Amino acid sequence: MTQNSFPMKQWHLEHVEKTIKKFIIGLSENASIWEKRQHKKYGTIANCCKQVDYDLKHGVTIEEVFLVLQKIKSDETFAPVLQNENSNNRFVDIEKYIYALKDLKTG
Repeated sequence: MTQNSFPMKQWHLEHVEKTIKKFIIGLSENASIWEKRQHKKYGTIANCCKQVDYDLKHGVTIEEVFLVLQKIKSDETFAPVLQNENSNNRFVDIEKYIYALKDLKTG
């Protein structure tokens, strides 16, 4: 009998995708006061990176995170979001962070 070291790996992979998408999309134009407060508290690059690190500790690999980034970049339904300059800048920021993680792991 083999032990599954990461029984919730699939959930963490989905969480990475959801977290990155939410960070890239940012705050909507007609956000409520509560949404603005939550975004100010949790919508930063630091919080997104912390969530990705948490998921990496629970079985998700950096290569899988790269696949999520490629999926977001090539997704036709997500293309209008990436046309926004702010969203594109946030995508580049998270991409830089993931590349820095990869360099730390390999080098």
